[in-house]
Amino acid sequence: MTVAAVVALLVPVVWAPPGTDPDTWRSAMAEDLVDLLTPLPRVQPAIAAITADLPLAAKIAWPSTRIYEIPAPTIRAALAAAAADGHDKAAVLVADAPDLPAMLVGKLLRPLSTRHLAVAPAHNGGLLGAAARLPLPEWVPELDAETGDVAAARRPAPEPTMVASAPGWHRLRGPEDLRRLDLGLDGWDATRALLT
Repeated sequence: MTVAAVVALLVPVVWAPPGTDPDTWRSAMAEDLVDLLTPLPRVQPAIAAITADLPLAAKIAWPSTRIYEIPAPTIRAALAAAAADGHDKAAVLVADAPDLPAMLVGKLLRPLSTRHLAVAPAHNGGLLGAAARLPLPEWVPELDAETGDVAAARRPAPEPTMVASAPGWHRLRGPEDLRRLDLGLDGWDATRALLT
């Protein structure tokens, strides 16, 4: 039984390590996140991408992975796509967190048993992702992955307790973020290969 859709959101990448092709870097990080999500039990893995990124989505998708074409690379657009696919719960994770621990996916979804929305901050600013009951309530704001935070998500809610804060993780958006990578975690092979 599928509990929720879990969507890797392909977002623009503005930095790559010196000597690394930016498109290759972006592809590696997204591939690692999809590889983490796909074997998780009781979820439907998916990738959300704008039209220009559909070839990348097809390249990194597993046979069981749904691909959602969205009008803009936003968390809200990805949640709407999961709702249109018939899901009543979904989590969206930004695809520049290649070493994300699998347990954090569950911790993002868990609050939905009692809350309407759960938001996971990125340790280095912005959002890692969000999970929501679907269809998305009207009051849920556009969740900006680069500048958003839990407070901004709670502000328009009828009751602040309707929005849970989930554990966060880091994203790779600049040279200082490389030191945050957890070399002891299994996985993230594609990104790791570019750094060794």
